[in-house]
Amino acid sequence: MFDPTTWEAPYAVVLAALFVIVFCRTNATYWVGRAMASGAEHTRARRILSSPAYRRGAGWLNRWGAPAISVSFLTVGFQTMINLAAGVTRMPLRRYIPATIVGSIMWAFVYGTVGFVSFVALQRLWSLSPVAVVAIGLVVVAGAAWLLLSRDAAALPAEAEAGVEA
Repeated sequence: MFDPTTWEAPYAVVLAALFVIVFCRTNATYWVGRAMASGAEHTRARRILSSPAYRRGAGWLNRWGAPAISVSFLTVGFQTMINLAAGVTRMPLRRYIPATIVGSIMWAFVYGTVGFVSFVALQRLWSLSPVAVVAIGLVVVAGAAWLLLSRDAAALPAEAEAGVEA
């Protein structure tokens, strides 16, 4: 039984729910990619398809095929671009679905264990020192903001050099 102090949900139910959530999300991304493939150059979607993140995801997909989809479930953000690229390139469902099943199982186990253990640890730390939790949260938010801003600042000169409009 799963019991992080107050919850009574069986672990298998948590894993099944996480599996369904990620499986539906990634398949929706795939179908959005398929829809974008026709006529994307005439919409805002072309910006997504010309982004460095999309190109990186498409490159991985072209190099490694279906296993890249499964492995992408162990990443954050990159997973979306690989699933989008699979849709844009119209990867056959007979290859795509098994890869997403494997990846969804891995994702469910990672989030079902590490995620809930982290939640329980945070809950226990809160009972000892709410100030520490707030301080950790501020450090995480500041670090994420710094990463995003520095990445965007580094991309601006490259875009200006390539003639891309912001």
